[in-house]
Amino acid sequence: MSREAILHAGLLVPAGASGIYARSAGFEAVIDALTRLILEEAAGDGAERLRFPPVMSQAHLERNGYFSVFPHLAGCVHCFMGDEADHRRLVGKLVCEEDTASEFSPSGVALVPAACYPVYPAIAARGPLPETGLLIEVASYCFRHEPSDDLARQQTFRMQEFVRIGPAEAVAGFRRMWLDRAVSLCARLDLPARLEAANDPFFGSGGQHLAQQQRESAAKIELILAAGPDGEDRSCFSCNAHGEHFAAIWGLRLPGGRLAHTACIGFGLERFALALFTRHGTQHAAWPGAVREALGL
Repeated sequence: MSREAILHAGLLVPAGASGIYARSAGFEAVIDALTRLILEEAAGDGAERLRFPPVMSQAHLERNGYFSVFPHLAGCVHCFMGDEADHRRLVGKLVCEEDTASEFSPSGVALVPAACYPVYPAIAARGPLPETGLLIEVASYCFRHEPSDDLARQQTFRMQEFVRIGPAEAVAGFRRMWLDRAVSLCARLDLPARLEAANDPFFGSGGQHLAQQQRESAAKIELILAAGPDGEDRSCFSCNAHGEHFAAIWGLRLPGGRLAHTACIGFGLERFALALFTRHGTQHAAWPGAVREALGL
């Protein structure tokens, strides 16, 4: 389905900046239904729910290593911190339509790039992990600086995630389980899908080596759906193995002192919704009965 068809139907409404959209009631109904379906799938897993705001400590994001590999996607919050004289200068620049960027200073807060990033320092602050580790359910609006007219590549979007922290074998089992679940969920929604090894968009020439390593180790596996312009393929679900990476950064240790392994799975809710509209049409009331039943619409 074309970008024009989605916009003409009023499902998404441009909001004055590239990749920023308001969502209609119809679009939100599908997002809510998808979220319910995903949570129902995981209802028996015993996950602990945590909800963070869409901003986090910039120092925590730096410590997570985000700026080392994804500086081009990061968004940091700057605020006016001046006095009366500074304010007069700012107003003068506004009146003269001059650049005002220098009047705003770093606040120490960054926009969350993925819902899981605040989880690791929060769990580390609790101390040693239980023997079997933890399972966390987390969701948030996220931001990545990728201005685009592609409706499936928005700058701000929602992720529904689960984060597993624990022994290596338990974390590996968590990944296998969710890969099966994601494929099964797509079958229920009549969405043709495939899984493939992938890599994150690491920055620069050095990032090419990281990307190759990630693909070769299958540390990142994505579920691909027709969610892009005119039905182009897009990743709508990601299953990521981190090994001991975040555990080493934050001191996430199991009883006995050994480092935990971590993994996360994430559903891109806007992309999943776009895949549904692309497949079944812009009016969800007219979707196939089995799809509406699965979603409770």
